[in-house]
Amino acid sequence: MHFQSLFKIIPKMLFIEPTFLFIFLPVVLFTGVILRPGAANIFLLAASFVFYYIGEKQFVIALFSCAVINYIVGLAIGRSRGRKSASWYLAGGIVFNLGLLVYFKYSVFFIDNLRSMGVVSETGAAGIDIHMPLGISFFTFQAISYIVDIANRRAESKSGITAASLYITLFPQLIAGPIVRYRDLASQILSRRISVEGFSYGAFRFVMGMGKKKIIADPLGGCADKIFGIPPEHLTTPLAWLGISCYTLQIYFDFSGYSDMAIGIGRMLGFRFPENFNYPYISRSLREFWRRWHITLSSWFRDYVYVPLGGNKNSTFRTYLNLIVVFALCGLWHGAEWKFLAWGLCHGAFLILERTKAFRFLESRAWRLGHLYTLVVVMSGWALFRADTFSYAISFLGAMFGFADGDGIVFNAGLYLNNEIILLSIAGWLGAFGVAPMVASLIKKAGAGLFGKEIIAFHYGIAVAKLAVIVLVFIASAMRIASGTYSPFLYFRF
Repeated sequence: MHFQSLFKIIPKMLFIEPTFLFIFLPVVLFTGVILRPGAANIFLLAASFVFYYIGEKQFVIALFSCAVINYIVGLAIGRSRGRKSASWYLAGGIVFNLGLLVYFKYSVFFIDNLRSMGVVSETGAAGIDIHMPLGISFFTFQAISYIVDIANRRAESKSGITAASLYITLFPQLIAGPIVRYRDLASQILSRRISVEGFSYGAFRFVMGMGKKKIIADPLGGCADKIFGIPPEHLTTPLAWLGISCYTLQIYFDFSGYSDMAIGIGRMLGFRFPENFNYPYISRSLREFWRRWHITLSSWFRDYVYVPLGGNKNSTFRTYLNLIVVFALCGLWHGAEWKFLAWGLCHGAFLILERTKAFRFLESRAWRLGHLYTLVVVMSGWALFRADTFSYAISFLGAMFGFADGDGIVFNAGLYLNNEIILLSIAGWLGAFGVAPMVASLIKKAGAGLFGKEIIAFHYGIAVAKLAVIVLVFIASAMRIASGTYSPFLYFRF
């Protein structure tokens, strides 16, 4: 069969599709485990390009160009350190990466806004439709960190083109993160150890991530989709809160599920990717939320934007301005729409509020109120994320806070609340608040107290119970994959 024809009959290989789960991943894991790191790197690089080509076809050229050009720029920076030319190479590399991102992600947004202002004619802008390649927001940010870290002497450029390209294109975290720093991954690319313990832990994280996506996120997301499809004049306050509650859980379990799967695949192959989530919904402030939510993105913006702008080293006004700039960019990173900019600016404004004396006084004396405040702000922000338009988001927020126009006759919460949604919501909130690890820790402590640490049977019992959970979650997830409709990860669109 011809090479091009083969790819035409294979569907997109995302983490939750049978082709990936039962063909691509087993082949990659088996081959990646038995080969030595040098040969495995070449194989994983080829596999990563195949993975991306099947999903994005000709746009693999953008990924290939990103990898090769950043490697060349990194070499040039490394060879000219201490000279002015290094700064020019760095600036050129950043412009190239941002140019890729701006062209594919923001061109249509800019043109549409220029057209609405009359700067561009309707005929001149007609027919423009630029496809945004999957993962471009992630791999361009990794590429920028690669050349910046070389310029700042935090990483070396002598690892070779295979290592540099594999860092940018490694398929587990290529499409939706975590955003990994080259200085953290370089030594693992050159030399890594695959152990039975590490492989089993990776498998556990992968299956649990798949369960987060298929068992919790997708059903709750279906409920959220129905409610966010209701005309604004029919929304009621209970409906709005049910919809935003489902979406709040959906986006957390969907995105953290992908991160778990990426971390799991990486661990099975001998890589240790950074954690991306740490129970963000238990936060007592927005500052804490951003230390727990999408950790690799927030730390990227901190290190490569906020700190170079001056961080909090200058005047109070300059610190506030830096926060607004960072979160405006963070909002636009999530999407080329005004609603994302508004979301980012709102988070920036609340982060400024939290630096005032009044908030610090409240935070130190009423942590439960701080937790409630954080949840309300975060959930209100998710309304901007989920709404199809900015105007609908405003109507939805109004309904959430008592300014609803619906009478509850045509559309009401009872139409969407069934046993599955109730049970998954309860399980979701318990999971989001970190109840499961707390219970596991209590069981271990209780077992140690009752049986002592030397009782092997108790530890075997824990291991068997863990294995049973993994098997059940995998079977339940596989059944949903086999019977359900296509449901891509939410952050693929960002």
